[in-house]
Amino acid sequence: MCYWQDVYETAAILSVSEAFLERDRWAGARIPFIKVGARAIRYRLQDIEKYIEDNLCYSTSEGGMA
Repeated sequence: MCYWQDVYETAAILSVSEAFLERDRWAGARIPFIKVGARAIRYRLQDIEKYIEDNLCYSTSEGGMA
């Protein structure tokens, strides 16, 4: 089953602002999303979880954001 999150829920999960997600979509979308209708944006929970896994760091000297 696929669970969809809106921008506000996604921002809360990632502890970022909605503006961060908007800039990410504008710059090339590191987190895949769908556009529903003219304005609604949705993210799949599995894509959010993959983004978190792909950006795990174990030291502050690691590069971070992929």
